[in-house]
Amino acid sequence: MAMNELIVSCRLYVAGQSANSQFAVQNLTVFCRKYLPNRHEIEIVDVFQEPERALGDRIFLTPALVVVSPSHGRSIIGDLSDNAVLLQALCVEIATVGAGAGTG
Repeated sequence: MAMNELIVSCRLYVAGQSANSQFAVQNLTVFCRKYLPNRHEIEIVDVFQEPERALGDRIFLTPALVVVSPSHGRSIIGDLSDNAVLLQALCVEIATVGAGAGTG
């Protein structure tokens, strides 16, 4: 399977309905729809509801994004508003961004 066909799986830890958590959910959703259409899975975990999961992934601040695959272990803290950081963390190759981009 080519790198641009991989499903990117991530887990976003949020703190209830806090403003930063909601921004992170919105920013990640928009990013994935734009750069990873039909190639992403997002799991939202509320640390107030499931604190043991956050501790298991060593999450002490929210919002926090943990990349599950393809490169498990990467994480980002914050509202996920920086697309360049997300591109790198989620292993999205610039050549795969946007349909028809690249070879001319």
